[in-house]
Amino acid sequence: MKCLAPMLLLAGLLPASVLAQPTPAPPAKAPAACPLLLDKHVPRLQDDKPQHLCQYAGKVLLVVNTASYCGFTSQFEGLEALNAKYASRGLVVLGFPSNDFQQEDANAKKTADVCFNTYGVRFPMFATAPVRGAAAQPLFKELARATGQAPAWNFNKYLVDRAGKPVAHFGSTTAPTSGALTAAIEQALQAR
Repeated sequence: MKCLAPMLLLAGLLPASVLAQPTPAPPAKAPAACPLLLDKHVPRLQDDKPQHLCQYAGKVLLVVNTASYCGFTSQFEGLEALNAKYASRGLVVLGFPSNDFQQEDANAKKTADVCFNTYGVRFPMFATAPVRGAAAQPLFKELARATGQAPAWNFNKYLVDRAGKPVAHFGSTTAPTSGALTAAIEQALQAR
């Protein structure tokens, strides 16, 4: 029709408005499908507003169980630095406070104060909940099952690829800036 349109226009068989119609735009890229691991609603720390973890589909995730009064609490600074450094490439750090090791405050406002004010955390933080055993929230049950490693202490780190597959587990003693962790993050970010 495009090739014939100018001839038909000249012959008076086609109105000029047909040629003036814009070419349709290509279809918009569909959002990433939600992997089963992320198909969960979890309340935010600051206001208990439920968040669908599917909003992080297609991102590389570093899922961390945290605590406000732990010897590893200063890792918040390194986690925030990782989040800031790699966010533009698709990394999101997700923090999940837990009192499984009796080192988290029962008051969510105090927990939020430690995260957001004391350590300047800007990555998503979720409401305090168990991360191990029968009462563990479903995300952590699945991470433990997939990696064979339940959190042994606060600040365990699970690396999840863009497809929603757990690819690595790092214990509490692995600092956020460690070579092993940053190399694994770099590798996950490069994979498409």
